[in-house]
Amino acid sequence: MNDNVHLSVDGVWAIFDRFVAVRDVRFNIRQGELRCLIGPNGAGKSTLLDLICGKVIPAKGNIIYEGKDITRTPEYKRSRLGVGRKFQVPMVFPDLTVEENLAVADNLRARVWSGLGGLWYGENPAERAEVLNTVGLENRRDVKARQLSHGEIQWLEMAMLLVRDSGLLLMDEPTAGMTAEETAKTGEIFSRLKGKHTLIVVEHDMQFVRQIAETVTVLHQGQILAEGDIDSVQNSKEVQRVYLGSVEAENASVD
Repeated sequence: MNDNVHLSVDGVWAIFDRFVAVRDVRFNIRQGELRCLIGPNGAGKSTLLDLICGKVIPAKGNIIYEGKDITRTPEYKRSRLGVGRKFQVPMVFPDLTVEENLAVADNLRARVWSGLGGLWYGENPAERAEVLNTVGLENRRDVKARQLSHGEIQWLEMAMLLVRDSGLLLMDEPTAGMTAEETAKTGEIFSRLKGKHTLIVVEHDMQFVRQIAETVTVLHQGQILAEGDIDSVQNSKEVQRVYLGSVEAENASVD
């Protein structure tokens, strides 16, 4: 395998009660790459993330992460190896502050808890401060999560993955429900993360995909229909035929 390949998905299948959700999908992700997965509902996008993070074990095929075969590695062990998953519904602690949420994530990384039942704040306050700067929450550290805006909650969850040393970030529709301003800021955050982190982003907003993507993979009925840069994908006659109909690709949104 090429030393620059961070993740290799090699012929994976996901089958549920004879329904094939993912069929013989193969691709490589380079170290530090930002890859977008697009396609309609039911195309297999989220299931593919499930396969990568370990929530679903493939019926066939292999998943190689940093040169290691993790095909049957449990989900929690993949997390410790650096595979971080952000789901569509944020998973934060609403009654804890931003700083306390990061402390919880830091605890999970170190697996050390205070004997007094409090939060252990670890030995890396500078690292947490840097993470908050990266996601734009440096001035919100003492605010409870329930008081954050929708976009800020999404960024907090991203920060929680970052303090856990997640080298591979799996993002499932990260901009859903965001304002235009929050969506633009999320694109800026991703631009800061790529290179240092590898990102796979499931997204339906084609304008956002155009803003962030280096490579786009189009899924259709559990298979890869097209792959390439955003222009080649949107100009593909097959993609337009299957998804876009008569709507011009540059103005279309693939759900």
